[in-house]
Amino acid sequence: SNVTPCSLPILSPQRLFQPNKKKKTSTVWDLQSNRCRMAFRGHVDSVNEVCWQPFTNCLATGSSDKTVSTWDARNGRCAQTFYGHLNSCNHLSFNTKGDKLASCDADGMVKLWDVRMVAEIMGVDCGPHPANKVAFDRAGETVATASDDGTVKCFGATDGELLAELRGHEDAVQAVLFDPNGEFVVSCS
Repeated sequence: SNVTPCSLPILSPQRLFQPNKKKKTSTVWDLQSNRCRMAFRGHVDSVNEVCWQPFTNCLATGSSDKTVSTWDARNGRCAQTFYGHLNSCNHLSFNTKGDKLASCDADGMVKLWDVRMVAEIMGVDCGPHPANKVAFDRAGETVATASDDGTVKCFGATDGELLAELRGHEDAVQAVLFDPNGEFVVSCS
């Protein structure tokens, strides 16, 4: 079985979801009782990132086993697994609608996935350096990637066209985020 129930798997706002890199699992914690409610198992290497799918009871995990998986948080079962990364998946993010998922890996590849069709939409090579974080703008039209080469690369979510390469960091960019209106990108190194 992919799930180890620790208690009732019913979600509430008082729950926290956390990847566990050492045990290759992700865990739902109840913040009121400080107890494990459910552990998701299925990856064969460390789980590096987790995020909730908007408007659903599903979440996604990215792993060093080079896969991205989606999970039904009501029963703990793996709903689907996306294959295509050739190196460790470092981060992932859903668009606002929740129908597309972006993931990035240690080879600098960004993959866009159609969640409903369980298919890769496109791959964008952001260079030979690891891609650390990936983010959609609010409209879901632009994807930004934080890179170890000290840049933030923004590209079109429909055609993969490079829209901007933002330079200015002196070291690896660790995170990137759009402001709510999509006018600005914030990055940190």
